[in-house]
Amino acid sequence: MDITGLVIFLAIGAVAGWLAGTLMKGGGFGLLGNIVIGIIGAVVGGHVFSLLGITAGGLIGSIITATAGAVLLLFVVRLIKQA
Repeated sequence: MDITGLVIFLAIGAVAGWLAGTLMKGGGFGLLGNIVIGIIGAVVGGHVFSLLGITAGGLIGSIITATAGAVLLLFVVRLIKQA
């Protein structure tokens, strides 16, 4: 992965984390928190989408996949914290 790919990867993670934070709690988690949540969300979303047979290509598809995974991640974390 070259530097451009890394920057794009981190930017997608930041956008997805911010969107998920906004959808689930009303705000983001700071730049580093958004990136971490977005990257983990991308892994979760990619796995869930592949189980469902959904493939998302391109920049917008990657952001949607990462955001959906991050929202799912935050939902599960919220459930665990309430228990």
